[in-house]
Amino acid sequence: MSRVLTPRPLTAEAFAPFGDVIEVSGAPDKLINQGMCGRHHDRARLDFADGRAGISLFDAKARHLPHVVDMVERHPEGSQAFIPVNGVPMLVIVAEDEGGTPVNLKAFTSQAGQSINLLRNVWHGVLAPLGAPGRFVVVDRIGDGPNLQEHWFDDPWIVEATP
Repeated sequence: MSRVLTPRPLTAEAFAPFGDVIEVSGAPDKLINQGMCGRHHDRARLDFADGRAGISLFDAKARHLPHVVDMVERHPEGSQAFIPVNGVPMLVIVAEDEGGTPVNLKAFTSQAGQSINLLRNVWHGVLAPLGAPGRFVVVDRIGDGPNLQEHWFDDPWIVEATP
């Protein structure tokens, strides 16, 4: 038996328990480069254990709604930021943790100009650009030792479009 999720718009407030929405809002924190560049400073809580921050490029195949979520994963040794570079919205799946098990799944859809940073150890779905392939800059932990845990659901979740 499947369980159904309806995505809601990605907002900083709704996403805060799981991570950061990285976006430009309001005036820049300061001007740099002879006043020609506004710096919106320190927009994500990057956190890495026993490693370093690395920048990778991901090419992800398009996903469509309805979308089946049969697995979520988490990274206990570091946060993970996804920054789309081709303007494709993302479907973002996250879950609370209860004794090592993901519970209370939530679904969000990003808008143009929004990126996310998942906090360390947050259960989340796979990278899912909506409607078209996506290219992403990913900032995450590079280091020795395992940094991936997966949870497969006996009953998958289905993410359906808002009616």
